[in-house]
Amino acid sequence: MGLFNRTKTTTAVAVAETPAGPDLAHLTGDWAIDTTHSEIGFSVRHAMVTNVKGRFTDYDGKLHLDGSTPGNSSAELVIKVASIDTNQAQRDEHLRTGDFFAADAFPEIRFRSTSAERLRGDSYRMAGELTIKDTTRPIVLDLDYTGSATDAYGAERVGFEGTAVVDRTDFGLTYNAALETGGVLIGEKVKLSFDISAVKAA
Repeated sequence: MGLFNRTKTTTAVAVAETPAGPDLAHLTGDWAIDTTHSEIGFSVRHAMVTNVKGRFTDYDGKLHLDGSTPGNSSAELVIKVASIDTNQAQRDEHLRTGDFFAADAFPEIRFRSTSAERLRGDSYRMAGELTIKDTTRPIVLDLDYTGSATDAYGAERVGFEGTAVVDRTDFGLTYNAALETGGVLIGEKVKLSFDISAVKAA
């Protein structure tokens, strides 16, 4: 996909004052998200009583980590909208239409970080810009560092889990339907979840 062919680079614009500590200095470098061992998911309230969960299965991402000064870290992510999967084919097709993502006209969702900081322990926060349907809005991701290791094939890996909440109507995803019992079919708040495994570039 086009992410790694782009010439534009991403630079964090804010530098955190709190260092990660010398034990994380080995993380410094460039990393590619391993999509076969990662998941980008979401959940949204449905019919006022439950949550529909889904994920995107086709995406590309890269990280630049600075283990000593986390504020110098950055991230980019490009998601193919057509890969949306809520485990229900008819619903997925509806989500690809103009009622929601308009996947034919706007085939990609993009994230570009603008700042990063360490909060405490293994907790971090990354701010950035999320683009859906050519509408860009700020977003804040809360992240937990889950560890690093060298796998059986000699590749260095690092893991993060994270969440964010967005209002889908901010991106033009305004479709809804009223319920006979009151309320609406689909909630406006969408919880995003990230379970990321990344491999260090050679």
